[in-house]
Amino acid sequence: MSINKYVPNAITMGNLLSGCIAVVFAVNDRLEYAAIFVALGIFFDFFDGFFARILNASSEVGLQLDSLADMVTSGVVPGVVMYQLLEDASDVPWGAQLTEQHIHLGYFGFAITLASAYRLAKFNVDDRQTSSFIGLPTPANTLFILSLPLILIFEEYAFAKAVLENPYVLLAITALSCFMLNAELPLFALKFKTWSFAENKVRYLFLLASVLLLVFFQFSGIPLLIILYILLSIIFKD
Repeated sequence: MSINKYVPNAITMGNLLSGCIAVVFAVNDRLEYAAIFVALGIFFDFFDGFFARILNASSEVGLQLDSLADMVTSGVVPGVVMYQLLEDASDVPWGAQLTEQHIHLGYFGFAITLASAYRLAKFNVDDRQTSSFIGLPTPANTLFILSLPLILIFEEYAFAKAVLENPYVLLAITALSCFMLNAELPLFALKFKTWSFAENKVRYLFLLASVLLLVFFQFSGIPLLIILYILLSIIFKD
Protein backbone atom coordinates (compact mmCIF):
# COMPACT_ATOMS: atom_id res chain seq x y z
CA MET A 1 0.00 0.00 0.00
CA SER A 2 1.38 3.43 -0.98
CA ILE A 3 2.38 5.66 1.90
CA ASN A 4 1.72 8.76 -0.23
CA LYS A 5 -1.82 9.12 1.03
CA TYR A 6 -0.56 9.42 4.63
CA VAL A 7 1.94 12.21 3.92
CA PRO A 8 -0.53 15.15 3.82
CA ASN A 9 -2.27 14.00 7.01
CA ALA A 10 1.09 13.64 8.78
CA ILE A 11 1.89 17.24 7.84
CA THR A 12 -1.53 18.31 9.11
CA MET A 13 -0.71 16.61 12.41
CA GLY A 14 2.39 18.81 12.53
CA ASN A 15 0.05 21.80 12.32
CA LEU A 16 -2.08 20.44 15.16
CA LEU A 17 0.92 19.68 17.37
CA SER A 18 2.34 23.17 16.75
CA GLY A 19 -1.03 24.65 17.70
CA CYS A 20 -1.17 22.65 20.93
CA ILE A 21 2.29 23.88 21.95
CA ALA A 22 1.30 27.44 21.01
CA VAL A 23 -1.75 27.18 23.27
CA VAL A 24 0.48 26.24 26.22
CA PHE A 25 2.75 29.23 25.63
CA ALA A 26 -0.22 31.59 25.09
CA VAL A 27 -1.94 30.48 28.30
CA ASN A 28 1.30 31.16 30.16
CA ASP A 29 1.54 34.62 28.56
CA ARG A 30 4.66 33.73 26.57
CA LEU A 31 3.18 35.21 23.44
CA GLU A 32 6.42 35.50 21.49
CA TYR A 33 6.92 31.72 21.73
CA ALA A 34 3.26 31.13 20.90
CA ALA A 35 3.83 33.16 17.74
CA ILE A 36 6.77 30.96 16.71
CA PHE A 37 4.71 27.77 16.93
CA VAL A 38 1.73 29.39 15.22
CA ALA A 39 4.02 30.34 12.33
CA LEU A 40 5.27 26.75 12.22
CA GLY A 41 1.69 25.47 12.24
CA ILE A 42 0.70 27.77 9.38
CA PHE A 43 3.76 26.54 7.46
CA PHE A 44 2.49 22.97 7.87
CA ASP A 45 -1.03 24.10 6.97
CA PHE A 46 0.18 25.49 3.65
CA PHE A 47 2.17 22.42 2.68
CA ASP A 48 -0.35 19.73 3.63
CA GLY A 49 -2.61 20.90 0.81
CA PHE A 50 0.37 21.31 -1.51
CA PHE A 51 1.50 17.72 -1.00
CA ALA A 52 -2.08 16.44 -1.17
CA ARG A 53 -2.33 17.90 -4.67
CA ILE A 54 1.03 16.75 -6.03
CA LEU A 55 0.66 13.26 -4.53
CA ASN A 56 -3.00 13.02 -5.55
CA ALA A 57 -3.77 12.13 -1.94
CA SER A 58 -6.70 14.42 -1.18
CA SER A 59 -9.41 12.87 0.96
CA GLU A 60 -12.49 13.82 2.93
CA VAL A 61 -10.72 12.77 6.13
CA GLY A 62 -7.83 15.07 5.26
CA LEU A 63 -10.23 17.98 4.69
CA GLN A 64 -11.86 17.50 8.09
CA LEU A 65 -8.52 16.94 9.83
CA ASP A 66 -7.17 20.14 8.30
CA SER A 67 -10.05 22.17 9.74
CA LEU A 68 -9.68 20.54 13.16
CA ALA A 69 -5.97 21.42 13.22
CA ASP A 70 -6.74 24.98 12.08
CA MET A 71 -9.30 25.29 14.85
CA VAL A 72 -6.50 24.92 17.39
CA THR A 73 -3.68 26.81 15.67
CA SER A 74 -5.79 29.53 14.06
CA GLY A 75 -8.84 29.50 16.32
CA VAL A 76 -8.00 28.77 19.94
CA VAL A 77 -4.55 30.42 19.95
CA PRO A 78 -5.61 33.88 18.66
CA GLY A 79 -8.50 33.85 21.13
CA VAL A 80 -6.13 33.17 24.04
CA VAL A 81 -3.69 35.82 22.77
CA MET A 82 -6.43 38.44 22.59
CA TYR A 83 -7.53 37.35 26.07
CA GLN A 84 -4.02 38.05 27.35
CA LEU A 85 -3.81 41.40 25.57
CA LEU A 86 -7.14 42.50 27.00
CA GLU A 87 -6.15 41.33 30.48
CA ASP A 88 -2.91 43.31 30.23
CA ALA A 89 -4.91 46.32 29.06
CA SER A 90 -6.84 46.13 32.33
CA ASP A 91 -3.74 47.51 34.04
CA VAL A 92 -3.79 50.81 32.12
CA PRO A 93 -6.15 53.63 33.24
CA TRP A 94 -8.97 53.04 30.76
CA GLY A 95 -8.87 49.30 31.31
CA ALA A 96 -8.80 49.74 35.08
CA GLN A 97 -11.97 51.81 34.87
CA LEU A 98 -13.73 48.96 33.10
CA THR A 99 -12.34 46.40 35.53
CA GLU A 100 -13.70 48.44 38.42
CA GLN A 101 -17.11 48.03 36.80
CA HIS A 102 -16.62 44.23 37.00
CA ILE A 103 -16.23 43.89 33.24
CA HIS A 104 -13.80 41.05 32.60
CA LEU A 105 -12.32 42.20 29.33
CA GLY A 106 -10.23 39.14 28.55
CA TYR A 107 -13.16 36.87 27.84
CA PHE A 108 -14.25 39.04 24.92
CA GLY A 109 -11.12 37.80 23.13
CA PHE A 110 -12.66 34.36 22.73
CA ALA A 111 -15.15 35.84 20.27
CA ILE A 112 -12.32 35.35 17.77
CA THR A 113 -12.27 31.63 18.57
CA LEU A 114 -16.03 31.37 18.06
CA ALA A 115 -15.92 33.31 14.79
CA SER A 116 -13.03 31.14 13.58
CA ALA A 117 -14.99 27.96 14.32
CA TYR A 118 -17.96 29.26 12.37
CA ARG A 119 -15.74 30.31 9.47
CA LEU A 120 -14.05 26.88 9.29
CA ALA A 121 -17.41 25.09 9.41
CA LYS A 122 -18.72 27.26 6.57
CA PHE A 123 -15.58 26.64 4.53
CA ASN A 124 -16.07 22.87 4.67
CA VAL A 125 -19.54 23.04 3.14
CA ASP A 126 -19.06 26.00 0.78
CA ASP A 127 -18.22 24.84 -2.75
CA ARG A 128 -17.49 28.45 -3.79
CA GLN A 129 -14.12 28.38 -2.00
CA THR A 130 -12.25 25.76 -3.99
CA SER A 131 -9.82 28.18 -5.65
CA SER A 132 -10.33 31.36 -3.61
CA PHE A 133 -11.70 32.43 -0.24
CA ILE A 134 -14.81 34.20 0.94
CA GLY A 135 -13.98 36.00 4.15
CA LEU A 136 -10.55 36.31 5.72
CA PRO A 137 -8.86 32.87 6.08
CA THR A 138 -8.21 31.90 9.69
CA PRO A 139 -4.39 31.70 9.25
CA ALA A 140 -4.30 35.28 7.89
CA ASN A 141 -6.44 36.49 10.77
CA THR A 142 -4.19 34.66 13.24
CA LEU A 143 -1.06 36.27 11.82
CA PHE A 144 -2.73 39.65 12.29
CA ILE A 145 -3.66 38.95 15.93
CA LEU A 146 -0.29 37.36 16.81
CA SER A 147 1.59 40.34 15.36
CA LEU A 148 0.11 42.65 17.99
CA PRO A 149 2.04 41.32 21.02
CA LEU A 150 5.18 41.03 18.88
CA ILE A 151 4.94 44.74 18.07
CA LEU A 152 4.57 45.51 21.78
CA ILE A 153 7.46 43.25 22.80
CA PHE A 154 10.05 43.93 20.12
CA GLU A 155 9.35 47.35 18.63
CA GLU A 156 9.72 50.73 20.27
CA TYR A 157 6.89 52.68 18.73
CA ALA A 158 5.28 54.84 21.41
CA PHE A 159 2.19 55.38 19.27
CA ALA A 160 1.73 51.65 18.61
CA LYS A 161 2.19 50.88 22.30
CA ALA A 162 -0.43 53.45 23.28
CA VAL A 163 -2.87 52.12 20.70
CA LEU A 164 -2.38 48.41 21.39
CA GLU A 165 -2.66 48.86 25.15
CA ASN A 166 -6.00 50.63 24.77
CA PRO A 167 -8.79 48.18 25.66
CA TYR A 168 -11.29 49.92 23.40
CA VAL A 169 -8.94 49.54 20.42
CA LEU A 170 -8.43 45.85 21.24
CA LEU A 171 -12.18 45.30 21.51
CA ALA A 172 -12.62 47.04 18.15
CA ILE A 173 -9.93 44.81 16.62
CA THR A 174 -11.71 41.78 18.05
CA ALA A 175 -15.03 42.84 16.53
CA LEU A 176 -13.39 43.61 13.17
CA SER A 177 -11.61 40.26 13.21
CA CYS A 178 -14.87 38.39 13.81
CA PHE A 179 -16.56 40.32 11.01
CA MET A 180 -13.79 39.82 8.45
CA LEU A 181 -13.60 36.08 9.10
CA ASN A 182 -17.20 35.65 8.00
CA ALA A 183 -17.72 38.57 5.61
CA GLU A 184 -19.01 37.84 2.11
CA LEU A 185 -15.79 39.24 0.68
CA PRO A 186 -13.98 37.30 -2.09
CA LEU A 187 -10.22 37.03 -1.45
CA PHE A 188 -7.58 35.41 -3.64
CA ALA A 189 -5.73 32.29 -2.51
CA LEU A 190 -1.96 31.81 -2.73
CA LYS A 191 -2.35 28.71 -4.90
CA PHE A 192 -0.29 28.66 -8.08
CA LYS A 193 -1.78 26.42 -10.78
CA THR A 194 0.92 27.68 -13.17
CA TRP A 195 3.97 29.95 -12.77
CA SER A 196 2.72 32.37 -15.43
CA PHE A 197 3.00 36.01 -14.36
CA ALA A 198 -0.08 36.98 -16.38
CA GLU A 199 -2.23 34.43 -14.53
CA ASN A 200 -0.72 35.14 -11.10
CA LYS A 201 0.17 38.84 -11.18
CA VAL A 202 -1.79 39.62 -8.01
CA ARG A 203 -0.03 36.78 -6.16
CA TYR A 204 3.43 37.83 -7.31
CA LEU A 205 2.66 41.45 -6.47
CA PHE A 206 1.46 40.46 -3.01
CA LEU A 207 4.52 38.28 -2.30
CA LEU A 208 6.92 41.01 -3.40
CA ALA A 209 5.11 43.66 -1.35
CA SER A 210 5.04 41.31 1.66
CA VAL A 211 8.81 40.88 1.58
CA LEU A 212 9.32 44.64 1.38
CA LEU A 213 6.88 45.34 4.22
CA LEU A 214 8.52 42.77 6.49
CA VAL A 215 12.03 44.00 5.68
CA PHE A 216 11.27 47.66 6.32
CA PHE A 217 8.65 47.41 9.08
CA GLN A 218 9.45 44.05 10.74
CA PHE A 219 6.53 42.90 12.89
CA SER A 220 4.56 46.06 12.19
CA GLY A 221 4.57 44.98 8.56
CA ILE A 222 2.36 41.95 9.32
CA PRO A 223 -0.88 43.92 9.90
CA LEU A 224 0.01 46.02 6.87
CA LEU A 225 0.38 42.98 4.62
CA ILE A 226 -2.98 41.58 5.81
CA ILE A 227 -4.57 44.93 4.94
CA LEU A 228 -2.75 44.84 1.58
CA TYR A 229 -4.07 41.33 0.97
CA ILE A 230 -7.64 42.54 1.42
CA LEU A 231 -7.11 45.65 -0.73
CA LEU A 232 -5.50 43.70 -3.58
CA SER A 233 -8.37 41.20 -3.50
CA ILE A 234 -10.84 44.07 -3.87
CA ILE A 235 -8.85 45.85 -6.60
CA PHE A 236 -8.20 42.74 -8.67
CA LYS A 237 -11.62 41.22 -8.08
CA ASP A 238 -12.71 39.14 -11.07
